[in-house]
Amino acid sequence: MGNGADAGRQQGPQSPEQIRNVVLVGPAGVGKSTLFERLIAARVPGRHLRGEPAPSLSLGAASISSGDVSINLLDTPGNPDFVGEVRAGLRAADAVLFVVSASDEIDDATRLLWRECETTQMPRAIAVTKLEQSRADFDESMARCRRVFGDVQPVGVPLIEEGHVVGAINLLRRTVTDYRSGEPTLREPEEIEAAIIEEHWDPLIESIIEESEDETLLDRHLSGEPIDLDIVLPDLKAAIATGRFFPIIPAHAPTGMGIEGLFELFEHGFPSPASSPVPAVYTPAGRPFGAVTCDLDGPLVAEVVRTTSDPFVGRLSLVRVFSGTLSPDTALHVCGHLQQFAAHHVNGHADHDSDDERVGPLSAPLGEDARPKPSAIAGDLVLVSKLAAAETTDTLSSKARPALVEPWLLPEPLLPVALHATSRTDEEKLGSALQRLVAEDVTMRLEHNPETHQVVLWAMGPAHVDKLLNALLESWHIQVQVEPVRTSLRETFIRPITAQGRLVKQSGGHGQYAVCMMEIEPLARGAGFEFTERVVGGAVPRQFIPSVEKGIRSQLPKGVLAGYPLVDLRVTLVDGKAHSVDSSDMAFQTAGAMALRDAANESTVALLEPIDKVEITVGEDSVGAVLADLRGRRGQVHGTETAPDLPGYAVIHAEVPAHELSRYPIDLRSVSHGTGTFKRSFVRYDYMPAALAREVISA
Repeated sequence: MGNGADAGRQQGPQSPEQIRNVVLVGPAGVGKSTLFERLIAARVPGRHLRGEPAPSLSLGAASISSGDVSINLLDTPGNPDFVGEVRAGLRAADAVLFVVSASDEIDDATRLLWRECETTQMPRAIAVTKLEQSRADFDESMARCRRVFGDVQPVGVPLIEEGHVVGAINLLRRTVTDYRSGEPTLREPEEIEAAIIEEHWDPLIESIIEESEDETLLDRHLSGEPIDLDIVLPDLKAAIATGRFFPIIPAHAPTGMGIEGLFELFEHGFPSPASSPVPAVYTPAGRPFGAVTCDLDGPLVAEVVRTTSDPFVGRLSLVRVFSGTLSPDTALHVCGHLQQFAAHHVNGHADHDSDDERVGPLSAPLGEDARPKPSAIAGDLVLVSKLAAAETTDTLSSKARPALVEPWLLPEPLLPVALHATSRTDEEKLGSALQRLVAEDVTMRLEHNPETHQVVLWAMGPAHVDKLLNALLESWHIQVQVEPVRTSLRETFIRPITAQGRLVKQSGGHGQYAVCMMEIEPLARGAGFEFTERVVGGAVPRQFIPSVEKGIRSQLPKGVLAGYPLVDLRVTLVDGKAHSVDSSDMAFQTAGAMALRDAANESTVALLEPIDKVEITVGEDSVGAVLADLRGRRGQVHGTETAPDLPGYAVIHAEVPAHELSRYPIDLRSVSHGTGTFKRSFVRYDYMPAALAREVISA
């Protein structure tokens, strides 16, 4: 097995069979980024692991050569705020390496992600880290994985003495790698180690045979015939490809233990893009595109899985090629129809098609670095420079045959944050900077609220918000302040009332004169505004009756009590007075608006607040805490049921005032111990409690 990339490999893989796309996933703190960097250092000459890398906040990528294959490694953040990056990594990969700690339980976010991969039968393996910690227990970690994940079988076993990792047993090769001298030394197993191999050998081989359905291997195993690694590897690959057999391997980045075993797994156990499914592909109009396979001579179909931008460098797009070959200076069709597939509204990501793009310089990612790359074939990952119109999830295809790849499952951002620039200069730059950042990250949503006059950014959680604020400051040099999100309220009359609008101004010369009497009555929610008249005897001349209505309508969006739009009322003009000289269209408009304002006080007008329907999915152990929290938010619970296809979870249906949900993503994570997720949608406006309304009015 080679340890570096030779000159030929620098040109990249020549066929999809030579490619492996692997994504590392798992919770924060298990050492994914450390393992990612250690894997790179093992195959890139001159690269070394220096201390613990900082926790990743975005999708990382590295293309490295190992043996006869090119491996594209993807590192994902463990913080649940960055689940969008994890989903992008899953789209770019063909196999998943779950990283778990030997000293900790398997958290609910990892369980949910495993189930998500299970629905698509995505090939998976498990790396166990943190083996040197005092509470670490590899056998117990395996037992936990079996309870949660299924048919987990070790392909390696760590050797630990007095809390130190001193070696590892390779069960498939039946060898031991010893690290006691500081350097890895390959040797034959000693008596105790040989017993460990025999203990695990039969269950491992039998699980592989069961999934690969290889009767020849079964006969050899039953007859007691020695089985070499070369015989096992094709069956191992077939077993993993079923999505029902999961090898588990110990890994210790500081010593390098398990690194070669992982590469062996990547090269010989994980599938190539040629044997992995391609996402659904359509034409930009939504019609079937036709069959798409991982063929470097097929039509060009590629997808942007990550976008980064810099005010000086421009955009850099990480692209997964599904079909065809991507070469520099090729004319492209760029297509993004996110709303067509998303289950929620995606402000800031308008549908777009462009034929004005050309492929810029290509490069192979290597963590924070990159190396020039002549082209990218089907199945490969590549960095593309200077795609000005391409956003994350956009499809790249040929102008002659435009395509649209169905995007991956997009989580909905539910944490609103209102922000404004601290200076006039920064205010002018803020809009374009936010547009660029939202184009990079489809889990952000930008909203310009015309009622509250706030710029509101919807994010996945507080860490997601911090990442945005840091990007604005460090990349765009824009200082912003966060402010409370204001809720769009409404006003409405709560009882019938008679009102008079009187405008009399006569101070010499042409004056203004208009008097109108009207009856105001509330209507049902959502009925809007109605205007009628019962004027008799010409008390209000016919030509001025429309003026009264116009004046009332102009007052509705301004409100009459606290400045919020007035809704759901009927106004009937019943009487009035006019002057033959001083009455005018504008005078009766003003009188109509005055009557509405004069009728308003806290006894006649109430505030309405938006009510959202929420659907909360939470672990059954946390249902009581979540219900108690909903009561504290003035929520009305309509029912609880067992979550379909999600054992151990419940779904809570409720209605909650939107104002009470502004921090709910954070609070739900706390009260549910990380198991809770929710969806929200506007359902109606309803009365705000009088005490809260008085606070709003006084403010």
